[in-house]
Amino acid sequence: MPKNDASSSPDPFTSSQTTAAAAAADPEKFPTSFQALYIRPPSPFPEVDAFVASSAAQYRLDLTTSDRPMKAALTEYLGASGPGRVVRAVFVGTRRTDPHGAALSHFDETDDDWPRFMRIHPVIDWHYREVWRFIRALEIPYCPLYDKGYTSLGGTDDTHPNPALKRDERKFGDGGQGFRPAYELMEDEEERLGRDR
Repeated sequence: MPKNDASSSPDPFTSSQTTAAAAAADPEKFPTSFQALYIRPPSPFPEVDAFVASSAAQYRLDLTTSDRPMKAALTEYLGASGPGRVVRAVFVGTRRTDPHGAALSHFDETDDDWPRFMRIHPVIDWHYREVWRFIRALEIPYCPLYDKGYTSLGGTDDTHPNPALKRDERKFGDGGQGFRPAYELMEDEEERLGRDR
């Protein structure tokens, strides 16, 4: 795996203003697309695949999809003939409460036995509820599985709605099948309760 070496949230408006100013100052230098790599799990959710495709179109992503394990996918993508051969840094959504996230900083190189690049963790110190506050405040589209009680997405074979979000069937009369949306979860430690691994 990559290196596993006071919570505050960055101001999203400062970042977007800076980006807009850079584009206005020299539109020729501002990218028209961004490279992205989607590493699919062995049993992907169709909803996740559809969301990735719509996000690629919406955000003008030059998307590469790989069905290989993470290390192999990155090695191929970043290799001499791969589409990411000029990539030197990668934005990652890892937070401190994620597996292997506790010792990370905002910038970490990969371990020696991984393809070389700098991992940038812009939300490393955010809490789960802060991520959702940001998404909802800016009305950023998200995968519809999050509205069905999923809080951490893997594949269909190891991911289930989060039991901490199960509705009380006595209150809702739905036979216990309903789950509250992911943004109602408040505790970081409960985020991965719907994952088998």
